[in-house]
Amino acid sequence: MRLSQVTRMLNRFAGGELGVTLTETVVALAILSIVAVTFLCGLATTSTATIIANEQATAESLARSEMEYVKNCTYQYLATEYPVDPSLNIPVGWSVPPPVVELVHATDDGLQKVTVTAEHNGEVVISVEVYKVDR
Repeated sequence: MRLSQVTRMLNRFAGGELGVTLTETVVALAILSIVAVTFLCGLATTSTATIIANEQATAESLARSEMEYVKNCTYQYLATEYPVDPSLNIPVGWSVPPPVVELVHATDDGLQKVTVTAEHNGEVVISVEVYKVDR
């Protein structure tokens, strides 16, 4: 076989195409761009969800630790708030204000509703209520 015959046979099998057209290249780039944008949006959403979950977990841990401290404190009649646990390890940017006490009944008969909050950068992330009983 001569070289010209081989070239003609290859052209027949290849459909007579010698290269990639501009239209095919633009379509391939458009598909690749759509895939890339979708992937990056997914990464951004995952990153945001991770930050929110981490914030919620930290807030819940702080609030529960303070709640346990308040439960273990002795009952204080006519108290308006309980002290914050001095051994509580509070991360930077976080705060746990003194737990607020509300009377359940008109008089302090040994039952109080205590509200514990955890704040991040001045905004309340979680607020937990617990009832304290004088036993």
